[in-house]
Amino acid sequence: MSAKSTTPLIEPTNPLIEPTTPLIEPTNPLIEPVEISEAVSTSSTSGGSEMPAGRVARREASRKAAAPNPEDSAAATDAGRFIRARLRTIQPGLVLAWIVLGVVLAWAIVPWLFTGHDPLVGVPADKLQAPSLAHLFGTDQLGRDLLARVIYGAIQSLSGALVAVGVGLVLGTAIGVIAGSTGGVLDAILMRIVDVLLSIPGLLLALSIIILLGFGTINAAIAVGIGSVAAFARLSRSEVVRVRRSDYVEAAFGSGGRYIAVLWRHVLPNSLGAVVSLAALQFGVAILAISTLGFLGYGAPPPTPEWGLLVADGRNYIATSWWLTTFPGLVVVVVVLAANRISHSLRGEKKK
Repeated sequence: MSAKSTTPLIEPTNPLIEPTTPLIEPTNPLIEPVEISEAVSTSSTSGGSEMPAGRVARREASRKAAAPNPEDSAAATDAGRFIRARLRTIQPGLVLAWIVLGVVLAWAIVPWLFTGHDPLVGVPADKLQAPSLAHLFGTDQLGRDLLARVIYGAIQSLSGALVAVGVGLVLGTAIGVIAGSTGGVLDAILMRIVDVLLSIPGLLLALSIIILLGFGTINAAIAVGIGSVAAFARLSRSEVVRVRRSDYVEAAFGSGGRYIAVLWRHVLPNSLGAVVSLAALQFGVAILAISTLGFLGYGAPPPTPEWGLLVADGRNYIATSWWLTTFPGLVVVVVVLAANRISHSLRGEKKK
């Protein structure tokens, strides 16, 4: 008995049914294909093997980092030009003057940081020694270190100069401001007094005042300051008169401003610039005048270390021990020149 053939579970595909339309249509030949950059590149050194995309990206980044940035180059060029322009404006003489005054001011404030020798007690065995590494300025007739006495003497000269400049600045500016702002009879009287002070030599006037006040550094400084009152008064009066005639001052008065308010707010700030430069100049002049009075014996009494007195003590040994007068005198000259240089710079900035 022959077995009947089994009907297959899956019927053959009906030829009448059309094949399924593909989901992705073929590329339209009318649209050009988009160019895609290669992800890998061939290496000529490794026999044409392909390089990974990450390595190519890192190489491109390093190449871009190594390439100079035009903006950074322009900024560096501008900074270099600015620095060169500032360096050309720096004045070596003015910088040196400020350094000198800074060192002398440090001598006056903390003298023990610059020397370990006692300025009043000496070693008799070391008297009149020439300058050496142990004693840079040498020693005096009592074996005292001359550099220590110069350093400790800075407080005497600088304090006296500050007192002298303060007295002249306060009194002279007050007289000049009152005379220049009021005018009239009071101006004439005050200026005649100033003319009398200017007719008297400064040293003679200082000696006359010292005789009345007594000897000492402070009294000598007050005498020098009174002698400089006339210079401050003349300058401050001329500046006040110049500023008082300005349009903005007249407008301030016309708008109802009070006399004291206009004087304080408009006149004084614009007229004291030249007075400040004169104060810097008078600082050096005061140091020289106080040293002169100390040399004559009208300043600090011995054994106080004062620059003028140091020169006076060494004049008896100038033939055999030249350093006793040379080094203190050089210190005075250098400090006075430094103060004058700063005064001229302030005056030049005021003119600008």
